[in-house]
Amino acid sequence: MRERYLEKLAQLQNELMDMGLLCENSIMKTYRLLVSEDLRDEQVEEINKMEKEIDGKEQAIESICVQLLLRQQPMAADLRRISAALKLITDLERIGDQAIDIAEIIQTGSIDIPVKGVSITDMAETAIEMVNRSVEAYVNRDLQLAREVIDSDDKMDALFLDVRKELNNKAETGAFSSDQVLDLLMIAKYYERIGDHATNVAEWVEFSLTGIHRNGEQVHNIFAPQD
Repeated sequence: MRERYLEKLAQLQNELMDMGLLCENSIMKTYRLLVSEDLRDEQVEEINKMEKEIDGKEQAIESICVQLLLRQQPMAADLRRISAALKLITDLERIGDQAIDIAEIIQTGSIDIPVKGVSITDMAETAIEMVNRSVEAYVNRDLQLAREVIDSDDKMDALFLDVRKELNNKAETGAFSSDQVLDLLMIAKYYERIGDHATNVAEWVEFSLTGIHRNGEQVHNIFAPQD
């Protein structure tokens, strides 16, 4: 029984790693769409394909978690780890959705590629890093890394403000049309939201390791576990 339990925990970790990698790769492809027109349709098709795979991973992970909770009755740290997994896969799934939203704007909108004069590619790179590091923190049970991801959300917020100011200047000088400004602002907002979801993942990692979950300025003891 114990051996089967450990196998399921290992499977959970592997599935989460795969889901995180799919999310990271989908954001990477949106970055490529911003900097090059090469293979645009193929890139968008791959992002859509990965989103379906992300949905499949979410369902598989939910199934594993339910089996572990109902059949194995895990205690303390393992219970938090499984509960956190159920929470964070929702954020990973939404990251996949937002990568599609970005790709669709680039494919159908009025943006000139490569995008120049705004820091939106910096937002894409930061989003990729945050997603990668938040999942790595879960897999490696790295509290310090999780907290670094949480802190880096301020960087993403600052980048969004920079992009918004840059777009405002471009609009005032006529360098970008109103449609281009709107499309790029929407993309920037999606990257900011991806950063928020990565932060949520990191906060659930923190909870899984400490039993404490933060909500804005407030910190709540959710399960009050005793290891």
